[in-house]
Order: sequence, then C-alpha cells, then structure tokens
Amino acid sequence: MNDAGDPVLERRARIARTVKVAKRVGYCLLLAAIVLFAIAAVAGFPSGLVTAIVITLVGACVVLPIPIVLGYGLNAAAREDRELGIGGSQPAPDHDQAGEKPSDPQQ
Repeated sequence: MNDAGDPVLERRARIARTVKVAKRVGYCLLLAAIVLFAIAAVAGFPSGLVTAIVITLVGACVVLPIPIVLGYGLNAAAREDRELGIGGSQPAPDHDQAGEKPSDPQQ
C-alpha cells in the first residue's frame, strides 16, 4: 500500500510536530519554575521571583495537558493502524511512552 499523499497520515504528522513543540514548551516552563524556585530559595523568596515561579507553573499547567492527550491519541491511532496492517511502514516500538513493554495480545 502506498502511503505517500495520504491526507490522514499527513495530518497526523503535522499534529505530531505541533505536539512535540508544545511538549517542549510546557516542560521548559516546568524546568524554568524549578530553576527559579532554587534561585528564590537561596535569595529568600523575593516577590518578583515568586511571581515568576507562579507564572511558569500556570503556563505549564495550561500548555501541557493538551499535547500529552493528543500524543497518546496519536500513539493509539498508530498502534491501531499497525494492528490492522494499514497506514505505514513503521515497526512497532519495543516500549510505550511509559517505558513499559506492550502487553502480548495473545495472553
């Protein structure tokens, strides 16, 4: 089966790129909050740093949930396509996102 030009796969790829960027932004916000917290702890928690910590945490909480859910949806769609034998030549991964081996469907 030729998957070149498949609009569904193209849309999934576009969404996957957006999800990847959004996850990076969200996790960078969390990292910034952690670094700012460490700096604020040393500096005696000045109000400006506390405000920056809260803003970065709220930003991460706003940004991260959507790409995480969409990422799981993309993985589920790819897994279903592999199980049905359609939609791509990507081999099944050895581990899922949580780092666990996929369960054996014959058990």
